[in-house]
Amino acid sequence: MDNWLTRTECTALRGMAILGIVLHNFCHWLRGSVQENEYTFNVHNNQHLLYVLTHPDWDTPLQLFSFFGHYGVPVFLFLSGYGLVKKYEGTRLEPVKALPSLGGVGGGFSFIRHHYLKLFRMMIIGWVFFLIIDRLTPRAHLYELPDIVSQLFMFNNLMPMPDKAIWPGAYWFFGLMMQLYIIYRLLIYRRHWAIAVTLAVLCIAIQVPFLQDYDTLSYLRYNCLSGMLPFVLGIMTARHGGKLFPRPLCGWHWAALFILGTMLMLLWCLHPFLWLLVPVAMIPAGVALVKLLPHPLLNAMTWTGTISAALFVAHPALRKLFLPIALRGDIYAGLVLYLISTFVVAWLFMLIINQKTNRNDDTVA
Repeated sequence: MDNWLTRTECTALRGMAILGIVLHNFCHWLRGSVQENEYTFNVHNNQHLLYVLTHPDWDTPLQLFSFFGHYGVPVFLFLSGYGLVKKYEGTRLEPVKALPSLGGVGGGFSFIRHHYLKLFRMMIIGWVFFLIIDRLTPRAHLYELPDIVSQLFMFNNLMPMPDKAIWPGAYWFFGLMMQLYIIYRLLIYRRHWAIAVTLAVLCIAIQVPFLQDYDTLSYLRYNCLSGMLPFVLGIMTARHGGKLFPRPLCGWHWAALFILGTMLMLLWCLHPFLWLLVPVAMIPAGVALVKLLPHPLLNAMTWTGTISAALFVAHPALRKLFLPIALRGDIYAGLVLYLISTFVVAWLFMLIINQKTNRNDDTVA
């Protein structure tokens, strides 16, 4: 089962992930919304979630996106690890050009430079668009020089207070991806599986003593410690997925995996330690869901996945334009206008990005 995930399924999974992030980054700003446990673990947020689940109303789907939508990020990281192995380690979805100088010290520099420029081309388009919208609307963000420099060179995750230095907030992903690209090239690329697994276990272990220290845990999770587990899951799936499932799974197998993964995700997110392991349950459930999608939905998610990079960089600016409509009371009008405008602007951005970037690259954001 060499192609454990086909290219189409990877793109559809990317589409579902970006849709979750785009909705999450709108819904969690709504009044009374269930706040997520993304960088820290807060029992009150879990209690609010349980109340919403036991008292459903018309706004319950928005509450679920508010709490769970950020888990689209681990899906992206999983797909990044999966794509890097398929592209550079010889087990490929289909032939693509490899970097000629991948080996050696020079190859390491070329690899990191290549991926920095790839991320930069995407980031700069959306960031400039956001800066323009931000200046033209009330309550513009006041940037300081270190914040600007760290954003351009994608090390703002390492700033003393990354949640203050990174704006728009979703752009923390670029610094996170650069860290993971560097770690992959220097420590994981074509090395024994135990190194990658050890890194994932170590990153989890480092977080455990700080579960009640919100400031420290938040800082750690703004960096690669939060992303190493799903990233390594993607690497291990690409390398060994065929050995784990030597025979193709049928529909009821995928349905069972989806139900089991969803149940474990719901249970684990309520426990402070198991919360760190949620991607282990959530990612298989996401893969199973993609396998179960009917063709019309699969096609829709696949198309969404093809513009996921543009959706990611465009949505913060459009959120600032249309969130005030929702905050004034017309939630769904603001949400629909936000989604329509985000998809249209993202489609236009993608025309620009595709001039510079190979759309079949391993970028997943």
